[in-house]
Amino acid sequence: MLEIKNIVKQYSNHLALNNVSISVPKGSIFGLLGPNGAGKTSLIRIINQITAPDSGEIFFDGEPLKPRHIERIGYLPEERGLYKKMKIGEQMLYLAQLKGLKKADAVSRIKYWFEKLDMQSWWDKKVEDLSKGMQQKVQFVATVLHEPDLIILDEPFSGFDPVNAQIIQKEILELNQKGATIIYSTHRMESVEELCDYIALINKSEKVLDGSVSAIKRSYKNQTYMIAYKAKPGIDFQATENSLFEIVTHQVLSEEMEMTVRIADETSLNDLLLFLIERIEIHQVREIVPSMHDIFIDKVTQISTPLL
Repeated sequence: MLEIKNIVKQYSNHLALNNVSISVPKGSIFGLLGPNGAGKTSLIRIINQITAPDSGEIFFDGEPLKPRHIERIGYLPEERGLYKKMKIGEQMLYLAQLKGLKKADAVSRIKYWFEKLDMQSWWDKKVEDLSKGMQQKVQFVATVLHEPDLIILDEPFSGFDPVNAQIIQKEILELNQKGATIIYSTHRMESVEELCDYIALINKSEKVLDGSVSAIKRSYKNQTYMIAYKAKPGIDFQATENSLFEIVTHQVLSEEMEMTVRIADETSLNDLLLFLIERIEIHQVREIVPSMHDIFIDKVTQISTPLL
């Protein structure tokens, strides 16, 4: 859907994007990740043709990005852009027509979304009369009213309570299932694993990581396992010398013990279990796979110690 090639953008003495290339597969939910100030919003503004890159190019659905593609894009900015004194219904109608909808179609779609998100009574209210979360709902509806092929959401859950965040997350997934490609920009990792098929991580104006979420998580696995067990009488397996594994953490729980172990590169899980099963009563074994939060922190801060 979107091919971003070698984008460079500089503002005065600040290099916002340095030779950034990203491929967003059609029909995917793509996480654009990075800390504040990394360059995410600069890239989004270029995709939306609000600003232009100093160099590089973007292809939209196989074609060089052009002004006519704007009608196929829905953009929810982090800094909301609603008219505070304008009535909600009138504002939605105005914004829908700006995106190319005829009045009758716009009214029909507004009514559909207002009913779906329990906003029927908001039609004659002004934006300034709404809470931040309610304003966010209005902005979300304005973003998707024209049924865009590409939806760009910059921190879409900002201002929402947990209940409404869950509602909007459900709508995002439904839009994706209906064929929309979604770019989800955030520096918060809580929902990335639930929503995203692919991610790109930008830090200090450069892309430092990209790929499918599952492949990235697999690449960060480091032979670490949690084992819950009960000791066998008279056997202290920790006193036995071994080159198979090291114990990273160990704790005594109410009815059993739990340890985190990291096995040697040349050792398999079966080797570990064969060693332990003669010495302890194993209740549970679970591989510890780093979360996207862990990976984000590792790449952004360049932690040199292995992730647990």
